[in-house]
Amino acid sequence: MKKIFVMMIMCVLCLSTLGVLALNVRAQSGVDWWTDFHHDLMRTGSSTSAVPATNQTSWTYTTGGPVYSSPAVFDGVVYIGSIDGGVYALNSTKGAVIWSFATNGSVESSPAVADGLVFVGSDDNVVYALNAVTGSSVWNYTTLGPVESSPAVANGSVYVGSVDGNVYALNENTGIKVWNFATGGAVYSSPAIHAGVVYVGSVDFNVYALNATTGSEIWNFTTGSFVESSPAVANGMVFVGSENGRIYALNASTGSPVWRYTTDLGVYSSPAIANGNLYVGSLDGNVYALNASTGEYEWSFTTGGAVYSSPVVAGNSVLVGSQDDTIYVLDTSTGAYVWSYATGDNVWSSPAVANGSVYVGSVDGKVYAFGPSKSSLLSQIEFYAIIVIVIIVVIAVVAYLYMTLSRRGRGQNASQSMRLGP
Repeated sequence: MKKIFVMMIMCVLCLSTLGVLALNVRAQSGVDWWTDFHHDLMRTGSSTSAVPATNQTSWTYTTGGPVYSSPAVFDGVVYIGSIDGGVYALNSTKGAVIWSFATNGSVESSPAVADGLVFVGSDDNVVYALNAVTGSSVWNYTTLGPVESSPAVANGSVYVGSVDGNVYALNENTGIKVWNFATGGAVYSSPAIHAGVVYVGSVDFNVYALNATTGSEIWNFTTGSFVESSPAVANGMVFVGSENGRIYALNASTGSPVWRYTTDLGVYSSPAIANGNLYVGSLDGNVYALNASTGEYEWSFTTGGAVYSSPVVAGNSVLVGSQDDTIYVLDTSTGAYVWSYATGDNVWSSPAVANGSVYVGSVDGKVYAFGPSKSSLLSQIEFYAIIVIVIIVVIAVVAYLYMTLSRRGRGQNASQSMRLGP
């Protein structure tokens, strides 16, 4: 009897443990996290996450200054910088502060998360590596100018630009400089990494392709003006905007132009690539969708202000901010309006989409969270329900076996008593 009871307890404990582990695996492995500026190392700005159906905020968090930085989201934490000099780690569900780290300058750079560290630049000229869990400083590297470029981490190196005109490769673990490449102007553009090549723009009008290991130049392409837009890499091409109002598609191997499209004003926004299309904003107030292979015009949507924010794509939605203080969600196929939300000031920050929620900053000093989407929430509830049902069924089976064996044991004892007699 005691053995049966102990066995039942052990089964329940094991099932409970398995349930918790299953939920944890579900929470972590099934999420397309947003670890870098514009989602990934290729800066495609594209996520498989669902998007909330409405503009209902789930939380807001107020920093001490305007937020130009764009969020990174990983493992249930939102990482973002502020002009108040802080780097913040916020709970992605509730918006509560997990930790904050104070730099000595404004933080317009967008954090990157990799290997348990958060990498970010500051206007105090420094690139920081912080412990992702505690926010403590692991290392820092000082450049000769503000660092508003957003880091990219690949193959043990951190790649980032500086207003001092250099592109830097730093050792991911120590911060020691591996190499630097001098352009002819400030580097606000954030490097994209693909197939051992670093792609980045400069205020010297050029887009560069550099060897990621040595920093040697592979090619450069001269546009008509400043290149603060960050390149996106997809399908053998590099896509980037220029202050001259043009979007360029370049051959990723040679730098030769494939096509170009001209908007009415400068393009500081970084292109998103998804579903065979390119999505980008312009200072002319429009968000454009172009065929990524040919540059052919697909559609445009007019906002009420210049678009510095970089569009992102999730599911069938394009999300972007505007200088009219508004965050827009548009249909990817037609550009039709889906929903919007008016913040308290301009939106330079680019949205991040993860686990069914949208996160974005505003010059009003707030970080906004929308969602999660109904589909994401339902899938989680369904999964939890299945786990609970399985546990209940197993407990019921164990209880049935226990009762059956107990009755059998009592029957056997009664039979033995009858045979033995008084």
